[in-house]
Amino acid sequence: MDIKQDYELLRERAELLKVLGHPVRLCIIRGLLSEGEKNVSNMQECLEMPQSTVSQHLSILKSAGIIDCSRKKTENFYFIANPLVEKLMRVLFEKEIEL
Repeated sequence: MDIKQDYELLRERAELLKVLGHPVRLCIIRGLLSEGEKNVSNMQECLEMPQSTVSQHLSILKSAGIIDCSRKKTENFYFIANPLVEKLMRVLFEKEIEL
């Protein structure tokens, strides 16, 4: 790998870590990993935050390619879409998430 490609990879990983570097977003990802797909209402109750706040964090995670969603009837259900993030979370929270 040349220096330019290496730098691009490092930049991408740094951006990923920046997005993950917020307690609410870490909580969302940890919940999705341990409990599976969830909709905004389920997350809002669990996080005890306004739905608008949870939605803002979901939007950031989705635009970074960390999560994605599937539509079921009138609701979106979110899931982890990035295998690297799943690996990182399993390392960070190995005692709290069933492997």
